[in-house]
Amino acid sequence: MTARIREFLRNRRDDGPCMVLDLDVVRDNYRAFARSLPDTRVFYAVKANPAPEVLSLLASLGSCFDTASVAEIEMALAAGATPDRISYGNTIKKERDVARAYALGIRLFAVDCVAEVEKIGRAAPGSKVFCRILCAGVGAEWPLSRKFGCVPEMAADVLEHAHRLGLEAYGVSFHVGSQQRDTGAWDQALASASAIFRECAERGIHLSMVNLGGGFPTKYLKPVPGVKSYGNAIFRALSKHFGNRLPETIIEPGRGMVGNAGVIEAEVVLVSKKAEEDEVRWVYLDIGKFGGLAETMDEAIRYPIRTDHDGDDKVPCVLAGPTCDSVDVMYEKEPYWLPVSLEIGDKVLIEGTGAYTTTYSAVAFNGFPPLRSYVI
Repeated sequence: MTARIREFLRNRRDDGPCMVLDLDVVRDNYRAFARSLPDTRVFYAVKANPAPEVLSLLASLGSCFDTASVAEIEMALAAGATPDRISYGNTIKKERDVARAYALGIRLFAVDCVAEVEKIGRAAPGSKVFCRILCAGVGAEWPLSRKFGCVPEMAADVLEHAHRLGLEAYGVSFHVGSQQRDTGAWDQALASASAIFRECAERGIHLSMVNLGGGFPTKYLKPVPGVKSYGNAIFRALSKHFGNRLPETIIEPGRGMVGNAGVIEAEVVLVSKKAEEDEVRWVYLDIGKFGGLAETMDEAIRYPIRTDHDGDDKVPCVLAGPTCDSVDVMYEKEPYWLPVSLEIGDKVLIEGTGAYTTTYSAVAFNGFPPLRSYVI
């Protein structure tokens, strides 16, 4: 919570839950990444928060952009990025979308199988491709395993197929899992990447780049290492597995770039018990899983919650959203301790919500509008 956000909330007209994001924090985060990994290009993960103000700021600072769709490519271009600063990083693309991206000037594509390579060979001839490999994601609070990537043993075949189709087999990518709190998580993935580089070299294919992915965390309830600690650990792992012949590297921070820049203000709609003898209260907010808090699924991401009554005695509370859907419960397995004085109509602040909130907000589920976003 910055002073600028506090002042904005103090003066805004109450029009339901909203997320307020401070661009000064985003600017500081970008500079921290640039300092901590000075030889690595930053490709901001647009999906984390595609607000035009965020994209324009990052474009002006020199950031590149990792995009998941043609719409995100167009957003990055509108923000001032040139096509050579944009990666189409989704491994699951319609061929017509590949063709559209190519027409827009995009020449860097992610793949993880032969079929995806063939789409790019037809629709984006001569482009660069990098192969995403599976990564266990141990230590991440929001793992990204299984859906994207192939086993490392398959990557050389995928890249060789790209080479045969006239594409540039450019490199390897992986993702160690979102909100990764272990600075050493990149070591094993880089060991796999270096093995793929060697195998491709034996086949006469010389790779150039390792995409280190995202995973850089923001602070929620638990402390997290600083960006510098991640930069040092990654550089040690690169040197360990690649020696003096370090590859080009890129990173794709999303949560780590904008997570701590945003705060959601919500309102208490109801406080109740399910039985008179219950010790646990139910606190219902005017925002829930369908309003932008999707990452509370399985209670994976536990956001800091602040109220005006935080100095009062606290009791365990289940936290739930306002919709008529029984899965719209954020925290029940491990209730939150909230002030016993918390009442209907009180405001609560949900911190660390600059990433993966507005873009997860449903359009009019149960008639509730999408989460409002203000960028200051």
